[in-house]
This record gives sequence, structure tokens and C-alpha cells, in this order.
Amino acid sequence: MSEIIIASKNRGKISEIKGIIDVESLFYHDLDSLGFNDEIAETGSSFEENALLKARAVYERYGLPVVADDSGLTVDYLRGAPGIFSARFSGPGATDRENNELLLSMLEGVPPGLRSAYFVCCACFLYDNDRYVTTEGRVGGFITYEPEGENGFGYDPIFYLPAYRKTMAQLAEEEKNLISHRAVSFRKLKPHIEEHFTNQQRHP
Repeated sequence: MSEIIIASKNRGKISEIKGIIDVESLFYHDLDSLGFNDEIAETGSSFEENALLKARAVYERYGLPVVADDSGLTVDYLRGAPGIFSARFSGPGATDRENNELLLSMLEGVPPGLRSAYFVCCACFLYDNDRYVTTEGRVGGFITYEPEGENGFGYDPIFYLPAYRKTMAQLAEEEKNLISHRAVSFRKLKPHIEEHFTNQQRHP
């Protein structure tokens, strides 16, 4: 059976990525299952650079194909913040709740029409030392005035989708896996993953 590593410890993200990739006869590792505890410095200046940094760090340790991503929230009123700093917006080791509270406080008094934002995800599939593919997905919406919904993680409870009249955290997992920035990005990546493992089976 072929193996692949999902370079994450976030259970919500791992579950989402598995559901999107869904390639037959593929065994999925993640950083927890491998006992990978190194801190990967996200020193890139873009989502793509950070996704590639994560993938390379994990590939160098295990020598197995890796999928990694870097994603975040960009708020127009805040000139693109929190952007690549989304996960640590309120400081190192920040919780989702702390990040959400900080963002809402920064938008206090800002009217609905100026609360536009989008989620962006850059996914990377690194499969042979320095051979890789990257893809990007985006989804637009608005920042709410308070959290709503119990599903999802990160900024999902305060990200409102006008077409659904719900926040991302109010969507069922199946719905989210159809439209999220991560879904869009990993769906673009899936054919490259399938092609790699098909070729590997043909030419072991």
C-alpha cells in the first residue's frame, strides 16, 4: 500500500484533507501518528512559501510523499491581515477563540459593507526531494459581529457566506468540503496525487 503524510496535527484539517483527497489504496500518516514534534518555522512571505517549507521539513525526515498547506484569512478593511499570520494572530500558541476575539475587536464599529474578507489556501504535494506541485483555493465572504456555529475550526465561526446565509462553522462537513478554500485547493491537487501514485504502481 502506498503511503502519504498529511503535514498537520490539526484533527479538523486532517479529516477535511482526507475527505477531499480520498485516493484508493493510500495509507495516510499525520504528524501526530508519526510523533513529529519539531517546530517548523513558517518564515515564508506567502502562503505558498510556507506550505512548501512544511512539506520539505517533513519529507526530509521521512522520505515519503507529503501534502502540506498554509491557509489563512485576509480581511480587506485590515489591508490583508491577518494573512499568513492567521494561526498566531493574537500571539504564539494562540487559540482559535483568542484569534477570533482579537479580529472582532479590531472590526468593532465597522459596518457590514466594509467587513469583506476571503479565506485562501495554498496546498503543496511534494513527492520526490524537490519535485512538487502547488495549488490555490479562495472563498469570499464577510466577517460577522459574533461567532455562530459549532462546526469547523479557526475563523469559521465568524466567516459568513452570503450564498448560504450561514457562517462556515454552520455548514455540515459535507457542504464545507464542497466549497471551502481548502476544498478548492486540494481538489485541484488531487489529480496530481492520483497521477503520481498511478505512475508509481506502473513503474515501482
